[in-house]
Amino acid sequence: MIPIAIYHWNIGIVSRGKGKSAVAAAAYRSGEKLTNEWDGMTHDYTRKGGVVHTEIMLPPHASPSFSDRSTLWNSVELYEKAGNAQLAREIDAALPIELSREEQIRLVREYCSSQFVSKGMCVDFAIHDTDSGNPHCHIMLTMRPLDECGTWTAKSKKEYDLDENGERIRLPSGRYKTHKVDLTGWNDKGNTLLWRKAWADFTNDFLERNGSPERIDHRSNAERGIDEIPTVHMGVAACQMEKKGIATEKGELNRNIQKANRLIREIRAQIGKLKEWIADLFKAWETAPEQPPQSPNLANLLMKYLSVQREKSRKYSQRWQHQHAADELKTIAAAVNYLSEHGISNLDELDASLSSVSDKAYSIREGMKTAEQRMKELQKLMEYGRNYQTYKPIQDEYRQIRWKGKQEKFAEARRAELTLWDAANRYLHANLPKGTKTLPIAEWEQEYADLKTQRDSDYTKLKDTRAEVAELQKIRKCVDIALRADQPEQTQNRAKRHEQER
Repeated sequence: MIPIAIYHWNIGIVSRGKGKSAVAAAAYRSGEKLTNEWDGMTHDYTRKGGVVHTEIMLPPHASPSFSDRSTLWNSVELYEKAGNAQLAREIDAALPIELSREEQIRLVREYCSSQFVSKGMCVDFAIHDTDSGNPHCHIMLTMRPLDECGTWTAKSKKEYDLDENGERIRLPSGRYKTHKVDLTGWNDKGNTLLWRKAWADFTNDFLERNGSPERIDHRSNAERGIDEIPTVHMGVAACQMEKKGIATEKGELNRNIQKANRLIREIRAQIGKLKEWIADLFKAWETAPEQPPQSPNLANLLMKYLSVQREKSRKYSQRWQHQHAADELKTIAAAVNYLSEHGISNLDELDASLSSVSDKAYSIREGMKTAEQRMKELQKLMEYGRNYQTYKPIQDEYRQIRWKGKQEKFAEARRAELTLWDAANRYLHANLPKGTKTLPIAEWEQEYADLKTQRDSDYTKLKDTRAEVAELQKIRKCVDIALRADQPEQTQNRAKRHEQER
C-alpha cells in the first residue's frame, strides 16, 4: 500500500469588498513593510518569522518593474477603482516534509510556471516554515490580463442578451439585459479542480524523483471511495500547543474523528469478510452433489460444534474438560441467544442480518459526519468571535488616532492584535447574516457541547455495533468447525449409498 502524505490546498480571492488588500496580503506573506498607495495604509510584517523564501514570476510581456513587490501590487490596487474590486487570487498549499528546501522551492516554481505564468498571470509566492512540521506556500496571482505593452486590460466584457428573433431584450427599467463574458478563462470554476490535480501531480513527480514512497491525492474521501469523516486542519498554533502537551479543541476533535474512522473501518472490514464467507457457503451449497432443500440450520450447526469440541477434549484431563465445556457452553449460549433475539435461523437470514448491521453502522456514521462538520464550523465561529471581542478595543483605539505617524507607531506596536481582529472581522463578515450586531458566542458554545454529547453517544452506538459484529464472527468460527466436521460424514454416507446401489 502506498503511504499517503498530507494534502492541503485552498484557493480564495483577495477582495476589497471583504476588507482585504492585495498590498497587505503581499506584505504579510513576504514578511515585508509595504505601503498601499490606494488608501495610504502601511503594513509592516518585518518582524514576522518563518518566511524562508519569496519570489515573483512574470509573463514575458509584464513590465520588469513588477519584479518589485510594492510596484506590482500597488499597480493592481491603483488600477482597480471599485470599492468591491477583486484584487488577487490566492492559493495556500502544504509542502511535503519529505522534500528538501531546494526541492520545495523548485516544486512551487515549476507548478506556478506551468499553471499560471504560462497563461499570462503574474505570480508572487512565499514559503513559510516555522520548524513546526507544517511547511507551506502562499501563492498570489493577478486577476487582470496584460496586453503586449504590459498594460492592464479588461477581465471581462458585457454582451447583450438576445431573444429568439435576435433582438435585444429590454428590461422594465428601460435598460437592455446583458451578461458578462470572461475574457481570460481564469475565473472558470473548473480551473479549481485542474489546479488542485496539477498540484498533486507535480508533488508526486517530485516525491518519486526524490525516491520517497509517499504520494498525495487531491481527491476528497468520497471521490476516493473512502467513507470516512475528514479531520480538521490544525494550523500552526494548535500544532505547537499539542506538541507541548497542551490539548486543544481542534486536537481533541481530530482524535475523536480518527477513533470513529478506525472503528468504522474495522466494522466494515469484518462485515465484508463475513459477507464473503456466506457467499462462499452459498456457492458450495448450490454446487453440492446432494443439495439440501434449504441452507443449513445455524442452531443445529452450533450444537454440532459443541459435540465436536467435546469429542476433541476427551484426550485431556477431567478438570480441563469441565472448564473447557463450561467455556464452550457460554460461547454457544451467547450465540444461540443472539440468533434467537434477531430471528436468525439459517444462512439466508444471517446474510440479511449482516446487511442490517452494515446499514446501521452507515447510518450512525452519517449522523456523526453531520455533527463533526457542524462542530468544525462552530470551532471557527467561536475562535474568530472570541478574537473579535478580545481585540476590538485595540482596533477602536487605532481608528481614533488622527495623526498618521502616531497611528503607524501604534499599528507597529500592536500588529499581532490588529491582524487577529482583522482576520476575525473578515471571517465573521463573510459567514454571518447581514445585520448581525451581537455575536451569539454562548449559543455557539452550547450547540457545540450538545453536538459533542451527541457524537459521544453515536460513538458508543458504533462500539455496540462492533460488539455485534464480533458476536457474528464467533458464530462464523463455530459454524466453520461444524461444517468441516460434517464433510467426512457426508463423504462416508455417499460412499455407502454408492456401494448399496452397486
